[in-house]
Amino acid sequence: MGVTQNIQKQISKLAEGTTFKYEQLAVEPQEFVAAAKAIERLIAKGVIKRVSTGVFYKPKKTVFGELKPNEDELIKPYLFEKGKRIAYITGTSLYNRLGLTTQIPKSIKIASRIKRITISNGSIKATPVKSYVDVTDSNFYLLEFLDTLKDFKQIPDLDKSSAIKILSKKLQELNPTETKLLVKCSLAYPPRVRGFLGALLENIKTSVNLTEFRKSLNPLSEYEYGIENSLSTAKNWNIK
Repeated sequence: MGVTQNIQKQISKLAEGTTFKYEQLAVEPQEFVAAAKAIERLIAKGVIKRVSTGVFYKPKKTVFGELKPNEDELIKPYLFEKGKRIAYITGTSLYNRLGLTTQIPKSIKIASRIKRITISNGSIKATPVKSYVDVTDSNFYLLEFLDTLKDFKQIPDLDKSSAIKILSKKLQELNPTETKLLVKCSLAYPPRVRGFLGALLENIKTSVNLTEFRKSLNPLSEYEYGIENSLSTAKNWNIK
């Protein structure tokens, strides 16, 4: 099968509204030039569209015309490299998705430890931030949780009591292995994040032993969050 036919076959199997990169098309290095020409021909025919350099999508066709992928789908290719996750969305976009704020930011924040990811594509704007640990498929959602604790006081229009309930529910949905990984990742975060996490875990009566974790905190330090009336265990972790 020729390069053009191979690419056409792979793209035909993609769902409408799906984004993709060259690397997802299983093209051999010696076929890159031919593959690039095949992609350009498909773009000219309207079979696929270009999002940005090296990123494309298969438009969804409806009775009202072609639809672009949703925002999450357009951003997804930037969060992966060679099939592996290297980044995640953080900041107000994340906190809106978690139901912690109604605010929708003009620019999205993308956290990665190995790459600065910037997007400026039409209505989609994204700026880079440094993640505290390497991002993987097994920990990105835990880093999202820790970022929420880190930025808790800066989340716009936040109802602290409701937020504590939402975060507690998230913790209760984790299994012991995930909780242990969450605690391990938190060691790279500021002490106030670890204190907040400890109070939340103690409050839900986690099965994970927190004795060693507590030793990572200075017993004389206090952390100001304004949640002492919303979280009964806050004082046990020097949180106000």
